[in-house]
Amino acid sequence: MSKCPDARACLQKLVVPTMERISDKVDFGLSFIASVSNKSTDVVCKHGPAECIGDMLILCAANLPFPPEGRSTHRTPTIRSLGFANCLISSYEKIPERSFVEQCALEHGIDFDALNECASQQDDDPGHDGGDKDPLSGIALLRKSALYSEALGVTTSCTVRLNEHVWCVRDDGVWKDCAQGGRGSQVSVLVEEIEKIWKERN
Repeated sequence: MSKCPDARACLQKLVVPTMERISDKVDFGLSFIASVSNKSTDVVCKHGPAECIGDMLILCAANLPFPPEGRSTHRTPTIRSLGFANCLISSYEKIPERSFVEQCALEHGIDFDALNECASQQDDDPGHDGGDKDPLSGIALLRKSALYSEALGVTTSCTVRLNEHVWCVRDDGVWKDCAQGGRGSQVSVLVEEIEKIWKERN
């Protein structure tokens, strides 16, 4: 996803503008598509190893303790981790250049050293719970994310899901299978639907 032009368009045209308006009403998460081996720790990303690194960086950023210096059980606020993801994907051809990743981390208040440690972690421990004894593992997070996407039947980046259903898909430069008679690719339509669901549940 991190090197996918459709994912970039999806984030910039729909996801980020929507989250800027209603992030407090959404339990948001990014999931990634990759091929996971059952026989080894291999994870293969469509756009190559650099995309896997980008995906791991995004997942690590979302799962780092927050605030960084504390021993908090809280994770990075969504608006920060999404901002970091958008920063990376906006210039995805630069992934995984250290200076570029460091700049995106700085812009969005992400601890670069912790981010780098997570993405560089070689231990693939899918059962990792984020405790102090075991450092976060980017490869484990990517494996878990890819398996989650696979379990949902998501095979296209970018697939936007809302309330356990596909809301809209961005594929080959066009929006497809969008809810509300195809209008689901519009920020205002997605915001309105989220507001409606939120009011029903609160």
